[in-house]
Parts: sequence; structure tokens; C-alpha cells
Amino acid sequence: MYLFLLILLAIIYIVLATVRFKLHPLLSLFTAALGVGLIAGIGTNETLEIIMRGFGETLSSIGFVIVFGAIIGLLLEKTNGTKTIVNYMLKWFGIKRSAFAMNLTGFIVSIPVFCDSAFVILSSLNKTLSKRTGIPLTVFAVSLATGLYAAHVFIPPTPGPLAAAALLDADLGSVLLYGLMVAIPVSLIGYLWAKGVGSKSKMIKETNSSQESESFGQLSMRSLLVFLPILTPIILIALKSIAKYPTNPFGQGQFYRILDFLGHPIIALLLGVVIAFIYGLSHRERQFFNWTAEALKEAGVIILITGAGGAFGAVLKALDLAEVLNFETSNSSVGLLIAFGFAAILKTAQGSSTVAIVTASAFMAPLLSSIGLDSEMGKTFTVLAIGAGAMTVSHLNDSYFWVVSQFSHMDVKTALKHYTTGTFIQGIFAILLVLLLFTFLN
Repeated sequence: MYLFLLILLAIIYIVLATVRFKLHPLLSLFTAALGVGLIAGIGTNETLEIIMRGFGETLSSIGFVIVFGAIIGLLLEKTNGTKTIVNYMLKWFGIKRSAFAMNLTGFIVSIPVFCDSAFVILSSLNKTLSKRTGIPLTVFAVSLATGLYAAHVFIPPTPGPLAAAALLDADLGSVLLYGLMVAIPVSLIGYLWAKGVGSKSKMIKETNSSQESESFGQLSMRSLLVFLPILTPIILIALKSIAKYPTNPFGQGQFYRILDFLGHPIIALLLGVVIAFIYGLSHRERQFFNWTAEALKEAGVIILITGAGGAFGAVLKALDLAEVLNFETSNSSVGLLIAFGFAAILKTAQGSSTVAIVTASAFMAPLLSSIGLDSEMGKTFTVLAIGAGAMTVSHLNDSYFWVVSQFSHMDVKTALKHYTTGTFIQGIFAILLVLLLFTFLN
């Protein structure tokens, strides 16, 4: 009982330190890990060793992946690759289905680009489309925001799913494959919600005439390269995962060994970086060194938070959390609901989806065997359940909420009604889909 209360206080401390006292998540997670270890009586030196080992082991598996993903995202951002993707979506789906095109664009762009940055980049196109079609800006804003959000919590190499996969020792290829199966319908639910409720909202008038000049540009076969930095790593990682199926669909020969190498997340993302650099060669301002340095700054914060989450999780593992909580169930679906609920509470309480995913994953890792989720499939779907919880809900304490509302000229009441409610619907739909898939596949 004593250790249970200690862990509960540690979680409350992480939330309060981050939200109330504005302590950086890195420091709140590290000090929580240190405090739990010392108070639980693990010992000073042993606690530090556990923290360092947990930090190092976590980063050894995903550090380079996060860095390379950040570089791909920033290169696409700086070379206007994200807007080129929008152009293709609009060309393929047409102006009448432009809200759907923005939702799908958001989903694709958010795989390498952080959703906050992506929304800022694409928000001007929302305004232009609203004027051209007469559809309320709210429809485009919520369509784009929910598409970005779906990929952000489910699809590697975004930092949250990467961190969860590392902390839970889940196969990244499986997380990617099943994550796509969940995230695509969740993104579409966001679009349907935006179209349904947003079409009834009042048209938001734009006064900035400069937005009228936003051009969708000319498309060429060469500009199709913009998709390759995103699709190449995804395809390679997925193929490696398929190659490891018990049926050995690609055999065990030379082709399998090549695919096993190229499909490693680090190599797959590195190839994505190379392709992104090649795409950027056509850009007038080829400031590759500065862009890479900027990406490293963005990635550094995420890497450190993820490592601190790994340290916190390592301390919890050392306490034998399953025995402390005295919780055991043969119903794995209950375990998935616990993962979802814990992540949802953390998300709603402190705002950051990434912090919610990292903390929830660190908490769930020692419990997997006692709740019947220590199989490869169980670990993968625990990652997805946590992702579903980490999008339930985005509201006033989430920086993304303010990015969406301010760049779309929505007041707080409108944003809560259209966007926040949309994330709630997405989260509930996501966990139901996760449970359905897990039951069917298991």
C-alpha cells in the first residue's frame, strides 16, 4: 500500500510540476524517478544506476530515429514540400472535396512534421480554400487539425509512438502497420465531424487580402519526389515487419537480409533524409547545415523527454509494479482500457500528448505480463491504446489547441465545441477500434 501511494504521488507530482509550476517535463520526470527510487529504499547509487540505464537503453533504440525524422520534417517544411503535398491532394480530389484533401494532407504531413508546425504552415491554405469554396473556415481548420492529430499519436516516426514502442519493447514495424489501420479511420472520423458540425457554423470572414494571392502552384513529375522522404521509410519498415512473419513470405536468403538491413528504422529514416536532401537541391535557399541544426534542436528536447520517461519507467520496473498494485487479469481488453484511461487522464490534466504517451508507457511497461499484454501483439496494441488516450482530449492546456484556434480565428467557445469535441470523438472511436482489432486478430 505504501509503494502504491508513492507511485500515485509521483504521478500527481509530474502533472502538477509540469502544469502548475511550469517545470520542464524532462526535469519533472527525472526528479520523479529519483524521488521514487530513494523513498522506496532502492538505494542512492543503485537508483542512479537504474536511471542512467533506463535513460541510455531508451535512447539507444530511438535516438537516431527521432533525429532523422525531425530532419526530414524540417527539410520538407523549409523547401515548401508540405505545400506541394497539398497541391497534389487538391489536384487528385478536386476543389469540391478540398476539406477531405486537407484532412488527408494533414495525416501525411504529420508523420514527419510536428503537428503544431504543420498546422501553422498549412493554415493560410485553409483560408484560401474557404474563400474559393464558400465553405466555413472552421470546416477546413478542424479537418486539417484532426488529420494531423491522428498521425501524431499513432504513426512512427512521430516521437510519441516511437517512445511508446521503445518503452514497451514493441516491434516498430507492427506499431506502424496496425497504427495505420487505426489512424486512417480516426482521421476520417475527424473529417466527418468537421464537415457535419462545421458546416453549420457561421462563415468566418477574412480581412487580409494577401491571402487571396496564395497559389497552389504548378505540379511536375519531379515534385512527386516530395512524397518519397515520408513513404520510403514507412514502406521499408513495414516490409521488414512482414518479412519476419512466421510464414517467411520473402524467404531467408539474400533478399531477406537486405530487407532486414534497409528496414531497420535507423537505416530507413536515414534513406528518407537522403531523399529529402535530394528534393531540397531544387530549392533556392539550400541552407542544409542551418536547417539540420534547427532540426537537431527540436529533436533534442523530444529525445531528452523520452529518455527521462525511460528512466522513470526503469525505476518503476525495479519496484515490481505488478506486485505492488496486486493487479492481475486474464482479460487483455481490460488492460488496454487501463492504458487508454491512464493516458487520457494524463493528457487531459497536463496537455501534452507526447508527455502523456511517455509517462503512460513507463507506467504500463511493468504491468504487461500481469494483464496478459506481454506478447508482441499485446505490446503493439498497448502502444495504440495509449495513443488513443493521448488524444482524449485536446483543450485549453494544450498548446496545439491554441495554434488551431488562433490561426483559424476561432474564439474559445467555438474551438471547444468544434475542435475539442472532435478530439474526444476521435479518442473514443480510436479505443473502440483498437479493442475490436485486438479481439479479432488475437
